[in-house]
Amino acid sequence: MNIRTILTAAAALLLAGSLIACNGQKDNAAGETDITTDTATAVQFSADSAMAYVRAQCAFGPRVPNTEAHRRCGDYIAAKFRSFGLDVTEQRATFTGWDGKRLDGRNIIAAYRPEEKERVIICAHWDSRPWADADPDSARHREPVMAANDGASGVAVMLETARKLAELKPAVGVDFICFDAEDYGAPYWGTAPEDGSDWCLGSQYWSAHPHKAGYTARYGILLDMVGGRDARFCHEGFSLQYAQDIVAKVWSAAETAGAADYFLNASGGYAVDDHKPMNEVAGIPTIDIIPYVPSAPSSFGATWHTTADTPDNIEPATLRAVGQTILQVLADETK
Repeated sequence: MNIRTILTAAAALLLAGSLIACNGQKDNAAGETDITTDTATAVQFSADSAMAYVRAQCAFGPRVPNTEAHRRCGDYIAAKFRSFGLDVTEQRATFTGWDGKRLDGRNIIAAYRPEEKERVIICAHWDSRPWADADPDSARHREPVMAANDGASGVAVMLETARKLAELKPAVGVDFICFDAEDYGAPYWGTAPEDGSDWCLGSQYWSAHPHKAGYTARYGILLDMVGGRDARFCHEGFSLQYAQDIVAKVWSAAETAGAADYFLNASGGYAVDDHKPMNEVAGIPTIDIIPYVPSAPSSFGATWHTTADTPDNIEPATLRAVGQTILQVLADETK
């Protein structure tokens, strides 16, 4: 099984229905129509800053669990969040990979206004896939992935968002969660469990053992591969199934933020990703902002699980579209 099993777009379309109209309106469960705000925040997301965070992570090398690059990059991420004034908690655990290997897992949680009861989660994975098993050159399939997009881009957007919170001053607390060992799922030559549990090890652990007893949040937004040149984001199936109102909220914020060209009102299939245990185990409605590019070799984009997933193939405009949307979502939150 692949970490992100894409089903037919038609199946997701049945769930989407008339979720979001092109005029910025959305239909709620009761059939009433809410008009969303069109007041854009003045706080601007810096794509150059986010790009620097992508390059900084990749400078350590592939962040494969149990490697020195992984350890040093984890230290860097935690230190950057602390430098922005956030409280950092590191959740350490031992995960067992599909191959029986014991992995030193490290989820990194950075809290803005930790005293605030009302909270929103922004999350991404920070590890690299150990095998470039979708590379066009089969001789490179056992090489690790640099993971500029599939990992570093989501963390970069979170870091730049965290840097802007003192200026944005959202009305709620924000938790940035960097999940580990998302991409350790079995390659095609391995033996994978039927349920796909070899993927998303960090989020599975956190969902069953939150970093704080009794932890809850209004909702979560997962960022996965949010820097690709070819990226366009559609309504992901599990996001619609578990958190349709959050999909509407985020896509409306994207329109307000001027990012509607990237956030399409279209169905994008189902992605088995970190948001799935967050919904099914932690019970926190969480959506996945993840690309759907049917014209690419993989529907997740041309560099997915290949050695071409490098900073040179990251598009700053994509980072900005996602980051400005996240700032808008947080700006729109009220007590």
